[in-house]
Amino acid sequence: MPRADSLTGLRWWAAFGVFAFHMEVLAPLPINSLLQYGNFGVTFFFVLSGFVLTWSWSPRTDAPTFWWRRFARIYPSHLVALLLAIPVFYAVAPDPTEWWVKPLGPVLVLSFLLLQGWSRDPAILFSGNPAAWTLTCEAFFYAMHPALQRALRPFRVRGALVGAAVVIGVALSYRIATVSSPEAWWAADMPWPIVRITEFALGMCLAWAVRHGLRVRLTPWVGYGIVLGFLGWLAYATHLVPNPGTLTTYAIASANELATIACATAIVLVAGRDLRGGRSLLRSRVLVTLGEWSYAFYLVHATIVYFLRAQLGIFPVGWDNLLWYAITFVPALGAAAALHLLVEKPAERRMRRWWDDRRAAREDAVPPARPSASGTVSEDTSTGATAPRPHV
Repeated sequence: MPRADSLTGLRWWAAFGVFAFHMEVLAPLPINSLLQYGNFGVTFFFVLSGFVLTWSWSPRTDAPTFWWRRFARIYPSHLVALLLAIPVFYAVAPDPTEWWVKPLGPVLVLSFLLLQGWSRDPAILFSGNPAAWTLTCEAFFYAMHPALQRALRPFRVRGALVGAAVVIGVALSYRIATVSSPEAWWAADMPWPIVRITEFALGMCLAWAVRHGLRVRLTPWVGYGIVLGFLGWLAYATHLVPNPGTLTTYAIASANELATIACATAIVLVAGRDLRGGRSLLRSRVLVTLGEWSYAFYLVHATIVYFLRAQLGIFPVGWDNLLWYAITFVPALGAAAALHLLVEKPAERRMRRWWDDRRAAREDAVPPARPSASGTVSEDTSTGATAPRPHV
């Protein structure tokens, strides 16, 4: 399938939204009631991950190869970012005034194994590098992708859209149920990878529909407008409506699910424009490069934000904090560039080459099947492999 580079550029803005969300602990701005929704950048990442992996899916790639490639893509940078984060977020005897610093303990092992996100306990969920809990979700999504992709294969546009509608229905139903029964175990303790897989699955369904011909001939600005309009409504309903009614209460509680729909709409419209060959600033070299760095930026930005918080404290709310945004952003971006160029890309390239060479050597070691007198292909008893009947 053709590349949709605008999605790479769009990914950068999602990463920057998460950065703005975390800057509240260092240099809050007067519009923090809006910037707090930067955490929906994670929602965007989950939807985009499902979309891109299904968009680029090939039946020639088997499940073990897919899993190794995803491991090669995310783990080396995660490991380096985790090692950088530990001195910032851990101490032998933490200062009680530094609430983000935790005592060193065995819980860190979960972060190395990408298992911390299976707990809803904040001390475990945000252990290690606090931003990396989402990688637990991604690892689970990757594990499920081959099976989910097999389930999608028989469908075309209509079936994929029905699947998307079912996914949205399941997500909204779960959220409404948690509001109605907040003390139930499935509301308070359901692990985030299980809860959030609907976002990934929605991206998969929509990508499959687009692969099979779905074209929504609307400008991406409609998608941007839906996202911004939703955020504006959410800020208004959350902060300015004194006594929200039942419907508004449920809608606010379902904010992440509504954000999922908004993000998915924007992704489909942006991808559609690229397929039509339309012009896009998101495909500019700068934004595509920033998008390629966005994963590394996501991994390191919180470490730098909290390091500066430990050194400088928190600044009073004000627009002059924009200067601190710039002061924090520059080293975060520099660290992201270094992580991407020195760790992420070379490690992925070498790990993928090692896997491909290993598979090629294994295939070369299998002797070719020998034709029998009947014209079929006999089984090689040394390997147990049976080749298909030759064409006549």
